[in-house]
Amino acid sequence: MRKPKLIDLNDAIQHPGRHVVYDISSGLEEEEDLDLLEPVEGTLDAVSTGNLLLVTGDLTAKVVMECSRCLTPVHLSVPINISEEFSVEGTPSGYGNREHAEVKEEAEPFPLFDGNQLRYEDLIRQAIWLNLPLRPLCRESCPGLEDGDREGEHGRPEFEALSKLLGDEEESGR
Repeated sequence: MRKPKLIDLNDAIQHPGRHVVYDISSGLEEEEDLDLLEPVEGTLDAVSTGNLLLVTGDLTAKVVMECSRCLTPVHLSVPINISEEFSVEGTPSGYGNREHAEVKEEAEPFPLFDGNQLRYEDLIRQAIWLNLPLRPLCRESCPGLEDGDREGEHGRPEFEALSKLLGDEEESGR
């Protein structure tokens, strides 16, 4: 397992009202269940209100999925809109004190922060899965699997060998 990719949001957290914008381009190499055609690209913007860190983003992922009707590969461009809020505790150092503020994730099973650094690939990965279509189609008029696409008289070709065995048993009188 490789070290997670991080972006430092400390500047935004310590100075409420300051926007920190990052250009993102990531192939999400650790994601095995997602077939990306190109790296995910877009921007992430972070700004703190003092009590909350707001992370927004507009990204695009190009993926390959199976048509839910005919099972052929479908190339999709998936828009990803991120809008997340994270609690910030402490007093920002931008207020002229010797303290500092820090993002607090309470009992998260999959934390997105290491201190004030965002694991941006994990955030993007979650957003992609939430934005993928449930039933992708190769085209609106896709007829699905038709009987003409199957070979043999007995329906599905993988069961044809079994039906021959069953026919042999019936002929022998078993």
